[in-house]
Formats: sequence, structure tokens, C-alpha cells
Amino acid sequence: MEKSELLRCDQDHLIHPLHNRQQHENGHVWVKGEGAELIDVDGKRYLDVLAGLWNVVAGHGRTELSDAAARQMSELAYCSGYAGSSNRQAIELAQRLAGMTYPSINRFFFTSGGGEATDSSVKTARFYWKLQGKPNKTKVISRQWGYHGVTLAAMSATGISGYWPMFEPRVAGFSHISSPDSYRYTSSDNTPQGLAAANELEQAILREDPDSVAMFIAEPIQGAGGVLIPPDDYFPRIREICDHYDVLLVADEVITGFGRTGKMFALDHWGIEPDIIQFAKAITSGYFPFGGIGVNDTIAETLDSGQAVWMHAYTYSAHPVGCAVALRNLDIIENENFPQQAADKGAFLLQKLTAALSDHPHVGDVRGKGLMCAVEVVQDKTTREEFDPAEQVGQRLHAAAQRRGLFSRLRGDVFLIAPPVVISTEQINHLVEALTESIKEILG
Repeated sequence: MEKSELLRCDQDHLIHPLHNRQQHENGHVWVKGEGAELIDVDGKRYLDVLAGLWNVVAGHGRTELSDAAARQMSELAYCSGYAGSSNRQAIELAQRLAGMTYPSINRFFFTSGGGEATDSSVKTARFYWKLQGKPNKTKVISRQWGYHGVTLAAMSATGISGYWPMFEPRVAGFSHISSPDSYRYTSSDNTPQGLAAANELEQAILREDPDSVAMFIAEPIQGAGGVLIPPDDYFPRIREICDHYDVLLVADEVITGFGRTGKMFALDHWGIEPDIIQFAKAITSGYFPFGGIGVNDTIAETLDSGQAVWMHAYTYSAHPVGCAVALRNLDIIENENFPQQAADKGAFLLQKLTAALSDHPHVGDVRGKGLMCAVEVVQDKTTREEFDPAEQVGQRLHAAAQRRGLFSRLRGDVFLIAPPVVISTEQINHLVEALTESIKEILG
């Protein structure tokens, strides 16, 4: 079928994530991926600037991953992962992750993605505190611009308010503090920026009552919220606060995990460990829907010690095909040293973006850590005033970038950049050149 016919059929029969019929009228129909590129039904190539949705770190067309899936499907396509059943691939993956993640985290529960992982963290935290004799510790604190998924509980943790109105009321017991946005956060006194932002957690815990707060969930670097990178003093202070008030620290490493930021896991940048880690996306490079959580030894021992059944379950938890793909993908991540690649390529990308765009009168901030970067355009560079949403600057910039062969996503007027780790130097140069030309077209 021609593209127009495919899109007509699409409109007649599909409902899309973030569905909006008007926005999809001129949508893409992708038919192939090669490395860091996507190819549409018309044969036009686009640089996959966001690695799908942050997940295709190994790039498109990795036959090692499709072969791993095919082999596993032919041997054992599915079995239950409920207590009383297991499979070799799940056992091996859990053991492998215990050697890769934070030293205190050695036990894992597998899901089909990041939203399920958030729900798993919330339920695990609540169950843990009940077993500890503190049944009132049920509340969750997260951050503005944080993204943790859109199941009803995960959406309530997500701090991007546009996701809320259509589906409210949100789940009770969720609240938000400010993001440690190094570009926009300001403290009311002379407290350093990172410490001031972290201290908002202490204020929120005291406001809610420490005996009622179960967990604080945070992305080490906020992805969908605009690649918000905290100051270096932020997370060490967060860890202190959580320890002082008996609040579990949950690291949402769905985007940052497995090398994206230049470390295998991102809290290593600041020398701290979480109590729970959640992951998805890069663990299979998007070749199979897969995710999970890891819990520290204290939580694991508590879960093991009680007679009560942990009444949490997914049909596809510990899916043998997902585990097989994840294992093969971890081989790629380790053998090709993705953390170092992301650190080196990310530094080169950020240097090129800064050189090309930092002097532009409407580029307010160019930021990045590893292969997570963002370019934020503003109405006034001095005051950091944003454009009126009615001007649709971000949407116009997105369209201009696509005309030049870039495909990504934006948060408002923030252009997000997180390509596959296998991106080449030539492709990075094209990305910077095309984005620079697009900004000049839209903003002069």
C-alpha cells in the first residue's frame, strides 16, 4: 500500500499512544531500521535522534538480538514466572544483573516495561514497610517534570501535569517537589542550588509526616522532562535525607541505565546507591518489551522472612524470550563498552552543539551528560523567558528538523537528543548541522 492508503487504514483502526488524530494525519510509516537510522515507507532516511523512545541503544538491525529471540522462541516461547516456576534465562539474567548493578542490589523482579516497574516499586515499598511494622508508610514523593510511566499509579508519580487532567482523580498519596533543574531552579536564600533543591524533599517529608512516607522516586537525569541534570551536591544530600527519615530511595533508571550517561548506572556519577532501582528500555534495546526492579538486600531479606505472599504478579514477568534478548543485549553493551562510548560520543556531541548554538540569541541552554543532551530555545536569553505556547515554536522546530532528516521528540521548546550509542561521528556532525539550520530557519 502507498503511504496515503496506509495512513487511512491507520486512522480507521489504530489508537496511538498520546493519541491525537490531527497530529497523525501526516505521520510517518516506518518500514526499516539500520544502525542509527530509520527508513520510512517512501524510502527516506532519518537519523533516529531519540533512539526510538530512548531505548534502542544498540541501534536498529542487530541480528544478534533477533536471532536470540528466534532461538528462544523455538525452544521455550513462554512459561509462567509465578512462584513454583522459573526458567534458565530468567535465573541467568538475574544473576548477571546482580554483578552489574549497585553492590547492595542482588534480587530482581521482571516486568514488561517501565510503567509496570514503577507500580512494582510502589507496591514493594508499601509491602516492605508493612512487614517492618510501619503500615502507615504508604506515601510517594516524586518531582515536577519527572516521568515514571502512565499506568494510573505511575501517572500519579509522573510530574508532567499534562498527563493528569483527562484521567483524574489521581491515586491518593502522591506529591511532587521541584526538579533540580540546573538551568531554571533558584533557591530563596544563598543555599547552593543542588542542596536547596534536595532540601525540598526534607520539607515535603515533614509536611506529609515522616511516619507516612514510604519512598522518594527520582530519575538520576530527568529524560522526558527535558534532560534535567542535577548539580553534583544534589543526590548525596537526597541520600542523607532518605536515610534520616526512613524513606526508600527509588532510582528510576529506565532511561539512564545500561550506559546511556557514561556510567553503567547513573547514580554512580554521584557515588550513592538506591534502595530500589527500576529499569527497562535499554536492557533489550527495545527489541522486546521488558523491564524490572532490583531491591537491596535488606528489602529482599524482609520479603523472604514473612509468611505472607507478595500478591504482585504479571503474566509476562520473567518472560524467557525477553530474558534471552536481554542477556544477548548485555553482551553487546559490555563487549562494545557502551558506557565509554556514550561518555566519549556525548562529550563530542555536547562540544559541537555548544560551539554551534550557544551564541544564538534564542538558545537559552545547551546541556548534556553522556549521550543525553538537550537544546532549550527561549524568547529572551537574558531573562530565560519562554515562548508563548501559542507560537508553537517547538512544533515548528520539530517539523524543520524532520525536513532535514532528523526525528526526535520535544518537551515544549526543548529539543531532546539521545541517539543510539552506535551513532557515528559523521552522523553526529549531521545532527548538529541539521539542528542548527532548523533553529535558524525558525528563529532567525
